This record gives sequence, C-alpha cells and structure tokens, in this order.
Amino acid sequence: MIKALSINDMDNVIVAIEPITKGEIIKYKDKKNNIKEIEVLEDIIIYHKIATSDIKQNEVVIKYGEHIGKAVINIKKGTHVHVHNTTSETN
Repeated sequence: MIKALSINDMDNVIVAIEPITKGEIIKYKDKKNNIKEIEVLEDIIIYHKIATSDIKQNEVVIKYGEHIGKAVINIKKGTHVHVHNTTSETN
C-alpha cells in the first residue's frame, strides 16, 4: 500500500497520505509512478513531510518542486520535516 507521494523529481521530501508509525518501512510513489521504499524513523501524521535523503543544515527543502524553506539542523533520511527543523524562505 502506498503511504506517501513525491510530486517532483527535485523533491527531497515526500508527503504522507495517511498516518505512519515509527519503524515502518513504507512504499511511496514518485512522479514517474515508480514505487520506492523508505524506513520512517518517527511517527508522522497525515499530510506531513518525510525526508527522502539526509538534508544538511542550511540546505534547501524542496516539496512539489518548490523551495519551501531551509533546514535549521541536520535532518536525517526518514525523519519528520516540519517547523521544528526548518525555517520558511522569504522573498
């Protein structure tokens, strides 16, 4: 069962389409409908983001092909990406 989606090839996060429990190895679909797997390291609520690769401090977070912010700390692959570890970019 697919539990998350990636919309753009540039994305470094996926979006949960249902709640995910810490330790689950989930399947997600990329833009080309390829099925990929990732181990989720934290509980994730629906519609929240999960890092698909390690994101270093000050590195850009990309969702739907758009820069949505920067990491304020190092974010490990499989962890929750949200306001506790990112900052919004301003124009």
